[in-house]
Amino acid sequence: TDLLKSMADHYGVEIFNVLTGFKYIAEVVRKHEGKRTFICGGEESYGFLAEDFVRDKDAVSACSLLAEICAFAKDKGKTLYDILMDIYMEYGFSKEVTINVERPGKSGADEIQQMMVNYRSNPPKSLNGSKVILSKDYQTLIATDGNGKQTKLDMPTTSNVLQWFCENGTKVSVRPSGTEPKIKFYIEVKAQMKDASQYETLDKQSLGSVEIIRKDLGV
Repeated sequence: TDLLKSMADHYGVEIFNVLTGFKYIAEVVRKHEGKRTFICGGEESYGFLAEDFVRDKDAVSACSLLAEICAFAKDKGKTLYDILMDIYMEYGFSKEVTINVERPGKSGADEIQQMMVNYRSNPPKSLNGSKVILSKDYQTLIATDGNGKQTKLDMPTTSNVLQWFCENGTKVSVRPSGTEPKIKFYIEVKAQMKDASQYETLDKQSLGSVEIIRKDLGV
């Protein structure tokens, strides 16, 4: 979730965006070893790493931290749900949904590759009625803003990944799976939440937005 960036910005903590895969997070850790303190890293595929003693996705430490958060909440007379609502109210509501589209066989692999070609040649101009203001292509390492201005992406290598960012905070990442006959869509929808009582409504609305985005992308 991009909520990580919102929280890091709030506390004045620098954040690095890398390609999906903990080897890229580990590269950043190694590059700054002895110079900066690594706090945590995560990816769209839900992997998480706390501190630098494992340098790969680490569910054991993540579960330990979650237990500690539960204890922290209980000490304050709250639940884990309450803590999540506090985060949403301070940094904004965010809903993350992953859509896996399976296309088995050789014909399926060809179809997936053609989908990526089509998205590159005819990228969406809007998603769920919100203008796309930034597109990133990690294969060409080119970022294009809403006015057509292009800049170079500072990444250590290329990858067959596309990202689109909308005016309303929506973010969509698309990439073919490297191990399965799938193309994956990571969709993040945002909204402002002033009170915890709004959560269920916003959650329902965001799922509706995801469905519209899905149709906009033809999946």
